[in-house]
Amino acid sequence: MNITRINSVKTELTIIIPTYNEKENILKTFYAIDKALSETINWEVLFVDDNSPDGTSVTVQHLMDEFPAKLFLEKRMNKLGLGTAYIHGFKWALTKNYNYIFEMDADFSHNPTDLWRLYEACDKDGASLSIGSRYKTGVNVVNWPMSRVLLSWLASKYVRFITGMSISDTTAGFVCYKREVLEKINLE
Repeated sequence: MNITRINSVKTELTIIIPTYNEKENILKTFYAIDKALSETINWEVLFVDDNSPDGTSVTVQHLMDEFPAKLFLEKRMNKLGLGTAYIHGFKWALTKNYNYIFEMDADFSHNPTDLWRLYEACDKDGASLSIGSRYKTGVNVVNWPMSRVLLSWLASKYVRFITGMSISDTTAGFVCYKREVLEKINLE
């Protein structure tokens, strides 16, 4: 039996969260998003799981039972990587009626309370995309080993030097896109 959800209220945004072995973070991440956005706007979350051996997708499915109108799960059969998980999520989101599509990690390297700021930068201030940078005012990263912080920071510096971009965090994974931006990109 197929169940179709009919939503009488237009959902404004979706948050794509790729996962691999994130079982311990799923509940905390979702509840933090719910706390940050619950009363402000109509939103949903898509988890794209790469067949995590720790049972991440099972945790998401249990959470879906509690919040059936807020959560979706796309389970891929192999570990295919972060970039392809985002592309998978973008393609999925573009088939829906979202105005804004976010990308975010589940490991709290992105603060869910900043979702609203990213949204307002696009919705109220007219940006086509907004980036939650870890390096705008120095280095602002928690729960990462120094080697990962250094690699990310140096990669951003390198990309800025080569391309001339003025973006502080070119490796950011905390982004809000207006739908129209992703529609113009060849996701293949």
